[in-house]
Amino acid sequence: MSTITVTKASDTVYRVTVTVRAGQSVHDVTVLPEDVERYASGASPERLVETSFEFLLAREPQESILSRFELPVIERYFPDYPRRIRETLRTA
Repeated sequence: MSTITVTKASDTVYRVTVTVRAGQSVHDVTVLPEDVERYASGASPERLVETSFEFLLAREPQESILSRFELPVIERYFPDYPRRIRETLRTA
């Protein structure tokens, strides 16, 4: 089980701390307003980032997640990301 904490670092950057038994990792994710609109219209950027990390952690270990990236990069690695994230946030 992992704990995901999202804090706003600047207007468009969110700092994500992932804590698991094996340790902790910190990631800076850039999220533009158009990213929120595209992936999760109506959700807060923080909720989108948290759900995105849940998505990532279900597919790879925290050590494999980039320490700094723009949110749309996830789609390059996981083409089903847009559909899955919309479905998850719609049912949440």
